[in-house]
Amino acid sequence: MPKAYAYTRYGGPETQAFVEVDRPSPGPGQILVAVRAAGVNPIDWKLRAGHRRPGDPDSPRFPVVFGSEAAGVVEEIGEGVKGFAAGDAVFGNTVAGGYAEYALLDAAVAAHVPHGLSYTDAAVLPVAAATAYDGVRGLGLPAGATLLVTGAGGGVGAAAVQIARAFGVRVVGTASEGKKDFVERLGAVHVPAGPDLAARVRAAARDGVDGVYDLVGGDVLEEVATLLTDRSRLITAGAPAQDVERLGGTRVLRARTAAVLDEVAGLVERGELSPCITRILPLERAGDALRVVENGHARGKIVIEVGA
Repeated sequence: MPKAYAYTRYGGPETQAFVEVDRPSPGPGQILVAVRAAGVNPIDWKLRAGHRRPGDPDSPRFPVVFGSEAAGVVEEIGEGVKGFAAGDAVFGNTVAGGYAEYALLDAAVAAHVPHGLSYTDAAVLPVAAATAYDGVRGLGLPAGATLLVTGAGGGVGAAAVQIARAFGVRVVGTASEGKKDFVERLGAVHVPAGPDLAARVRAAARDGVDGVYDLVGGDVLEEVATLLTDRSRLITAGAPAQDVERLGGTRVLRARTAAVLDEVAGLVERGELSPCITRILPLERAGDALRVVENGHARGKIVIEVGA
C-alpha cells in the first residue's frame, strides 16, 4: 500500500507517524498525482495542533496526511477535469496531504510545471509564493513605492520581497539579525526585528513606507501600522482578520486560481523569483523537515522529495 506521513490525532510531534493508506481515487474536479515533491509549511503543524481553517470538519477522519502543496505526475483525472492528462507534470494545492506517494490535487488550483522547472521548485509555489503574489498584487503599489515586509526571512516573506522587487517596488524587510544576509540577497533593505521596530524602519525609509505586508502579527502588526497614513495599504497573512481590521487594514485576499500559479511559475522561469529552497529531505525524513519549520528555524523553503 502507498506510504504517507500523517498525524493520528490532534497534538504535538508525538502524534506523527508513517502510515499505509489506500491509493486515492479522484472525485469530480480532482487530479490524482504520483508525488515527486511536497512543500513544508507552518500550516502543516498548526493543523496537527488543532488549528482550524474555514470549512474544515470538526472531527476529521484520522490519520490525516500532512501537506498543502505538491508537484508530481498525473495518474488519473476526475469527472469534469479539462486541460490535464495522464503523464502531465503538474503542481498545485492538495485536497488530501502531499507528504505521500500519491495525492489528490484540486484541478482549479493546479497548473502544468513549465519546462525548465524542477518538481522541487514547483512544489513550493502554491502556498507561500501564491500567498505572497496575492498580497503584493492586492496592495497595488506603483513602481518606485516602498513596501515594508515583516517576517521577510520566511517562505512567504522571501517570495513577497522578490515579487515586489520584480514589480519595481522598493522593499524594506524585517527579520532576525541572523537572516540579514539572506534578506539583503533578496533585494530588500534589512531592518532587525525586535523592540522599537518602527523607529528603525523610519530610519531605513526616510521618505516613509507606502504599504505594509505583515507576516508576523501581534505586537509587530500593531507597531508597523503606525507607519502608515493610509491604513488601506496594510495587509496581513500573519494575524486574524479581526486584529488587522481593528487597525484599518485587511487580511490578504487569496485568489486560489491556476492563473496565479502560472504567474508565479512565470516569475521563476524569468529569474525574477527564486523559490529559495534551502533544504531538500526524502519522505523518510518528513518528521525532520516539519520539525525545522515548527521550531521556527527555517530560512526560505524546505521540500520533501518523494519520487524519482
